[in-house]
Formats: sequence, structure tokens, C-alpha cells
Amino acid sequence: MTRLPGRLLRHELRVLTSFGLWVTRRRHGVPAGASAFSYARGQAAMMYAFAFVCVVETFGMWALLRDWPTLHRVVLVLDVYTVVMVLGMHAASVTRPHVVTDAALRVRRGAQLDLSIPLERIAAVRRENRFTHTPADGELNLDIASQTSITLELAEPVRHFTFLGRPKDVHRVRLHAEDPDGLASALRARLTRERTGPSPVPDRPA
Repeated sequence: MTRLPGRLLRHELRVLTSFGLWVTRRRHGVPAGASAFSYARGQAAMMYAFAFVCVVETFGMWALLRDWPTLHRVVLVLDVYTVVMVLGMHAASVTRPHVVTDAALRVRRGAQLDLSIPLERIAAVRRENRFTHTPADGELNLDIASQTSITLELAEPVRHFTFLGRPKDVHRVRLHAEDPDGLASALRARLTRERTGPSPVPDRPA
């Protein structure tokens, strides 16, 4: 528990950094040659609605507390910061997509989770639309708006750390992507390449 304040601070810094990336239309952690797959669209309406409610609440509190200047300023700062954080959490989902490289699949959920899964540990990739996710040992569900569209079966478990820093070994990962077929195809292609190795270079003619 002594590490919790530090983890919360780092999370807020990632959220604020993502807000800046979102404004400048950049993405985090997508190297050259990698394939990025977004997942934030499914939750956009909910996040914008939540931000709108926070804005309405900010104006309401501004009107109610205008006769108490000190309290008015404190609450106004907190309310504005809340709106920024809500938009920042959505920005984190937009700017931190899932990433497929030649070495690993990097699965993410906003600023909250970032897990790299080596390709050699992925045993199977399955297209599977699910809308219910009962918590189970060894499973990691990265649902967006209660939906996942891809299931990964791992040959060896990978270690994931929860938001509170608790280690958890997972052997099955479910995630969502706006283009699940594209993600599955890109991942299978790299898995095939990784398992068969590069094609041999033909000998030069004598």
C-alpha cells in the first residue's frame, strides 16, 4: 500500500500526457513497421456524456458557491480538473492503441494497463465476440463497453500487474479492437513468420 500514491501519481501523469498527445494527434508507443489497432470508439459516447455531466455540475457549483469565494475557487479548480481527467482518460485510450510488432503484441487499456506479450507465448488467436466476462483465475479481460472481440490462448503465462500493483499470471487474454479481423490477421501473419523463420536466400547462379 505504500506504493499506491506513487502509482496513482504516475497514472495521472500518463493521463495528462495522453491529453497532450490527443490534442496534437500523436500516438504513444507505435514504432516504425508496427501495426496499431484502435479500440476507444466503443466507449467514446459514454466518456463524452460523462464529461458533459461534469461540465454541467461545474457550472451548477459555480452558481451555488459564488457567495463563498474561497470555497468557490477550490471547488472550481477540482471540477475543472475532473473534466480534464475524464477527457484525458478517453484521450489515453485513443492515443495508446494495441500494437503488433515482429516480437510482441502490446495490449493496452488507456493509461491503466500496458502489457507486452511475446509472440512465442501466443499459442492461438481466436475471433470471438463476447459481451459478458466473469472474472476467473488466469484470465485478463480488456473489455470496452463490456465487449471483447479477440481471445488469445497463451502457451506460457505472462505476468500482469493490476492497477494496485498486485502480480497476476495470465494464460488467456481477451481484448477488443475496432478492426478485430485486421488485428487477428496481422498477428497470425507475424506468428507464422516467427515460427517458420525467414525464407532462405537462393544461391547465386554459377
